[in-house]
Amino acid sequence: MRFRNHHSCLRLALLPLGMALILAAGCSTRAPIPVAVAPPPPPPPEPPAVTETLPLRPASIPSFLGMMPEPRFDPVEALILKAETAFARGEKDYREGHLEMAKGAFNEATSSILMAPPSLREDRRLQKTFDSLVDRIYAYEIEALKQGDGFAESGYQPAPLDELESLSVPEDLPPSERIRAEAAETVTDLPLVINGQISKLIEYFTSGRGRAALEVGMQASGRFRDMILRVLEEEQVPRDLLYLAQAESAFRPRARSRAGALGIWQFMPSRGKEYGLQRTWWADERMNPEKATRAAARHLKDLYNKFGDWFLAMAAYNCGPLCVASAIERTGYADYFQLASRRALPRETRNYVPIILALTFIGKNAQKYGLEEMAPEDPWVHDTVEISHPVDLRLVGEMVGTSVETIRDLNPSLLRMTTPNVAQYALRIPAGTRELFQRRIAMIPAEKWVWWRWHTVHYGETLTGIAKDYKTSVKAIAEVNNLNAGATLHEAAELVIPVVRPGASVLSADGEEVQYRVRPGDNLGAIARRFGVTVDQLIAWNRLDGTLIRAGATLVLFGSDSDADSSEKPVLQASSKSSAPKRPSTPATRTAAQIHRVRAGDSLWKIARSYKTSVEALRRSNSNLGKTLKVGDRVVIPPAK
Repeated sequence: MRFRNHHSCLRLALLPLGMALILAAGCSTRAPIPVAVAPPPPPPPEPPAVTETLPLRPASIPSFLGMMPEPRFDPVEALILKAETAFARGEKDYREGHLEMAKGAFNEATSSILMAPPSLREDRRLQKTFDSLVDRIYAYEIEALKQGDGFAESGYQPAPLDELESLSVPEDLPPSERIRAEAAETVTDLPLVINGQISKLIEYFTSGRGRAALEVGMQASGRFRDMILRVLEEEQVPRDLLYLAQAESAFRPRARSRAGALGIWQFMPSRGKEYGLQRTWWADERMNPEKATRAAARHLKDLYNKFGDWFLAMAAYNCGPLCVASAIERTGYADYFQLASRRALPRETRNYVPIILALTFIGKNAQKYGLEEMAPEDPWVHDTVEISHPVDLRLVGEMVGTSVETIRDLNPSLLRMTTPNVAQYALRIPAGTRELFQRRIAMIPAEKWVWWRWHTVHYGETLTGIAKDYKTSVKAIAEVNNLNAGATLHEAAELVIPVVRPGASVLSADGEEVQYRVRPGDNLGAIARRFGVTVDQLIAWNRLDGTLIRAGATLVLFGSDSDADSSEKPVLQASSKSSAPKRPSTPATRTAAQIHRVRAGDSLWKIARSYKTSVEALRRSNSNLGKTLKVGDRVVIPPAK
């Protein structure tokens, strides 16, 4: 069909490409230009004759063809795109073998969402994307762990057994008669054999370089000794297997061997999984001292039941049960020392059991070597709290009055700065702080535990200074703590700090300059939604000629009081650089529902009174509220009747 109205053809030329192609024949008034190809294509069929053509006026074009809506900037979609782009970069780095670079990109992907403003993080699309990212990254993590240590955070300590197993100690030396005599009087719950090799190892550990290494392990043993002995006794294995842990790791929870074994008991990934030690993106239970101790006790018991001998069980713990079983089958001897003398076991394993026996002998005779006065570290005493939502370790430290390093020391299995995203997680905190933590954490909504902070006021601090330190606003701190923006802070006062990402939508209510720099992709609609104002207000405040704005331009904004009745809030001032007029106050009568954010000290009765409504009306409009209000909860305020 051919349009008689040339303006119609011009309008159609502006349509999306797909629609223009469909209607292109109607706009053309010339015959097709032949293209020189061999052989030439057959001419197109003649269009059917048209008996009558009706005029088509512009007003007759359907609305969906005549005017396409202007695309709107969606900050959630932009954030999802940013996270997915970082993830794709991590995938590329992983495939090319750059694990450290992949780890950085994957961390960037998840952190970009964790650090998003609360208004975005509550969006279900973002939550779904975050969960999907964690699942996909975890799949790569598991694969990478097979190659080494994957993307886990750094901070490991070298496992001492790597060096001890390489010691060159002759295995056919005569034993020390003095040590043999002392051993005869030493009480242990493991068989204690003394030969020339073990005598030399005792001398090594009680003098020179070996003594320094011994003292490190004996001091560190104080943290876990009581726990290890308790678990070994509960699992009904010899308590002196404690010294196997000293040989393996010197009691360092984050000890890591060159082969990739981790923790006090130096579990390899496959063996740890066999005994219930889980590894995820968030944590590696091989570095959980108590869980790993129980797993080690059960593994050693299984090895003893298989071989019927504790020396063979310890050898199998080192080189594996198949290694020991093969040595027995080849030689016909089910005796560790016979297998060692015939070189049927690896050299490291031939050193391994003598090292444990030497450490056992020294530990039982510490006073004879001047070691009884060495002060061990304090026992590992702590409280445990059950966490039902990921929480930032910095927030935990601030709430219980300790450093984040202390929290990480108490929870060595954590690989990240947050607890795992699981329904229940046992978090260790300093002894005597459980009630304090539970009281304070209840003041912050669970979904904000990964980015809000806690601050105890020091002498001379102000809201302005605190806001600057945490890169948030005075208004935000004042609102969640039910304070005036100019309030004087008292020493030791407790503040919830609503931390936001730099550049997020926080407007000042204390007379400070309020400006926004336009970013690429922004439009007035998106900015208005972000700050809770209208496009008309933005145009009026900034004396704009229309809706067109340029990236890099600076807009002056007035604060939005969507969290409370605007009649109770002061009118915000614009920057002194702008001549924009003040925003007029809105009427006190509510004609539509409003949203109130719960602050410290709020109750339904207090909120109802502030908005001139009733508690019953609030309950009818907020059936999802729990029995107690938490800071940051959304309370719908029904319209005034």
